[in-house]
Amino acid sequence: MGLRLYQSDMNAQRLSVYLVVLNAVLFSGAAVESKVSLGDPATAARAINALGLDLLAKGTAPGANALLSPYSIQTALAMVLAGAAGETRTEMARVLHYSGDEAALHLSFAALERALDEAARSTLARAEGARAWGGPTDPVTLTVANRLFGQEGYAFRGPFLSLLKETYRAPLQRLDFAREPKAATREINAWVERQTRERIRDLIPVDGLDTNARLVVANAIYLKAPWAMEFVASGTQPRPFHVRGGRVRNVPTMVRWANFGHRCRDGFTAVTIPYIGGEIQYLVLLPDRTDGLEELEARMTPALLASCGNADAVEVVLYLPKFRIEPLLFRLGAVLRSLGMRSAFDEPRGAANFDRMAPRHGGDSLCLSELFHKTFLALDERGTEAAAATAAAMAPTSALAQGRPKPIEVRVDRPFLFAIQHRTSGACLFLGRITEPDRVGFHVKGHP
Repeated sequence: MGLRLYQSDMNAQRLSVYLVVLNAVLFSGAAVESKVSLGDPATAARAINALGLDLLAKGTAPGANALLSPYSIQTALAMVLAGAAGETRTEMARVLHYSGDEAALHLSFAALERALDEAARSTLARAEGARAWGGPTDPVTLTVANRLFGQEGYAFRGPFLSLLKETYRAPLQRLDFAREPKAATREINAWVERQTRERIRDLIPVDGLDTNARLVVANAIYLKAPWAMEFVASGTQPRPFHVRGGRVRNVPTMVRWANFGHRCRDGFTAVTIPYIGGEIQYLVLLPDRTDGLEELEARMTPALLASCGNADAVEVVLYLPKFRIEPLLFRLGAVLRSLGMRSAFDEPRGAANFDRMAPRHGGDSLCLSELFHKTFLALDERGTEAAAATAAAMAPTSALAQGRPKPIEVRVDRPFLFAIQHRTSGACLFLGRITEPDRVGFHVKGHP
């Protein structure tokens, strides 16, 4: 998303500030200490899930594959909110589902980031112990990084910079957009690549920044998480999938017999699959009907999404497609405006108020310009090679023990919603839908 600096004079030069949201996830964080007293993650989690559902419904093509990171988008926008004032702030808070005291909101995001750090850190010991019984030997890697890239010599307000540095761990790095916008673009894209282990490249297009740029606010999240119990590669076979709820095509489908969270609701089934440590999980929301995805999305609410992530564990034989999804660059400005966040984008002209971010220079003031969002996700059987080699005994081809209840069978063979959740808070780090897994390379074309 870009903040654009302009003068009230209609003939004045228009200057810009961009906000960039970057994401990468591979299925297999550095824990950084914070000096900020933390709040309740629930406030941030509710806003994250609510906006995620809004963007999935309004910003992606109906019935098409989609992937976005509500957590990353909301984190970046919360940092922008810290500089908003007046009606712009009120409007942003309404669209972004922020309520109550703003200070508590920022502390809630800090608390959620700390909880994610701890969730990843706790898997180090678990991975070490898992070696004894052949479980996954790699811990969860979860890294969240925030940074401000500001124009050299441009005066941003001290309280704004301090809040973002102390609460969001977002330092300011000075660049010269006014004289070298292409060099600044390369510098920011290089930072993106480093934070996402080179999974996100060239996030900002060649022409994405010009000499009028003044600030880029960036958030990046990288996740690599092994399953708590891996799927067995030898069990993966081509199995039927109802593409877009219609014609049947064989797609590479994994199978696993284990204890998974399972809950049957009116018209759909929820299944949760834990990653090592159990604090991060993969949530599948599967409609009962092959053509029921649209109805399921229409009735999904933040509360329902969170409750589905707390399903009781039962024995399940799960058939789950493996896939890789890498959507094209997603520009979120238009959908945010359609949701009602117009004054932040200076509509009507002169409406934007980011006076808490930087003082006005004569008739100059800041406004949002664009939000760039890019994601990557790969899902397969692997944790580590050793873990994959020892799980065959737990495959569903094994015979049932004497008197053992028959496990529930769940076949994800039709379009479905999915999320990667922080189990305790319910916050969705990633949210999407799969309607058409590809036969070759497990690559799924995403939304524009």
